[in-house]
Amino acid sequence: MRNIWFIARKDVQYFLREKEVLLWIFVMPALFMYFIGTVSGGNSVRGSGKDPLALNSLTNGGFLADELTRRLKENDYVVDHPPAEALTNYERRLTLPENFTESVLAGTQAVVRLERKEGGLAQDYDRFRIGRASYTVLADLLACVQAGETPTAVAFDRLRQMPRTVKLDIHPAGKRREPPTGFQQAVPGIMVMISLIVMLTSGAVSLIVERQQGLLKRLASAPMSRGEVFAGKWLGRLALGMVQIVFALIAGGVLFHMNWGPDVPFVLLVLTAWGAFCASFGIVLGSVARTEGQAIGLGVLVSNVFAALGGCWWPMEIAPAWMQAVARALPTGWTMHALHQLASFRAGPTAALGDLVLLLLAAAVMAWIGVRRFRFD
Repeated sequence: MRNIWFIARKDVQYFLREKEVLLWIFVMPALFMYFIGTVSGGNSVRGSGKDPLALNSLTNGGFLADELTRRLKENDYVVDHPPAEALTNYERRLTLPENFTESVLAGTQAVVRLERKEGGLAQDYDRFRIGRASYTVLADLLACVQAGETPTAVAFDRLRQMPRTVKLDIHPAGKRREPPTGFQQAVPGIMVMISLIVMLTSGAVSLIVERQQGLLKRLASAPMSRGEVFAGKWLGRLALGMVQIVFALIAGGVLFHMNWGPDVPFVLLVLTAWGAFCASFGIVLGSVARTEGQAIGLGVLVSNVFAALGGCWWPMEIAPAWMQAVARALPTGWTMHALHQLASFRAGPTAALGDLVLLLLAAAVMAWIGVRRFRFD
């Protein structure tokens, strides 16, 4: 066991002296998380709940502005009317044109302008809700005109009190699940993707370099078994992967307010199984590839394909059925599904247990292949 620890420790020390490895472990994950998370919705993980909205009615909004406010509240907004100097404190700002009611009743087009600090899916959801509120007010206005009434606040109130001839009976079909967006998707996705990239590039290339320089032959002549050499190389790559994973967990929580849910120990267990798979995969690629260029090219290609099809770039819950089926056959898909169940959906460890078992089996199979293909020259 001492030989295994010795090889693993020396490998980790070697990796952490390489500037490229440090860059991809400590810098690139945070940059990718920030960029992807911001573009896809920032901290707005879910669109449900009561969201603050600043309504800026320039002058004389009239009763239609009041109707719009009521409809916005029905669409889960907390509508405030702050002074002009406080508008910038709000993430969402809705501006009505001057003489809003008078312009609409005169048949003049009135443009309602939404301003939001961040874009992405959350902004699209805001547009949808505000559009629904606006068109509902327009529908009520048309109903008043159709009934031959002059549109007034009293007429709108009378319209609301009229009995409805069509009613919609709604019953929940189960617990609602909204696909994670923003940092809730980007942080685990980038963590899973980059840990695979590091193992399939640096982890594989280092084996090729050691083979070319004769270092592995020297280990073969040392008083240690072939299994100890393999175990040391595997353990060193697992340790490197866990350094990156733990850093990503902490950075995601501190920098991007990623909520890992109530089952953090099980999250660590899933990620350890993922790290074991990546370590085994890196040794297999390092044993199969003949040159550094082959290892880097294959490593980057395989990592990106696995990441795209496994749900690292976008939540698989929004993908077509065939892509979800593909993700269920990939280790990246198992890892992302488990992390979503634990961190985003709070479904508990039992929901991720099957993914954990598959990851452990995949790591064991890949390690077995690595043992068979491992060579000193």
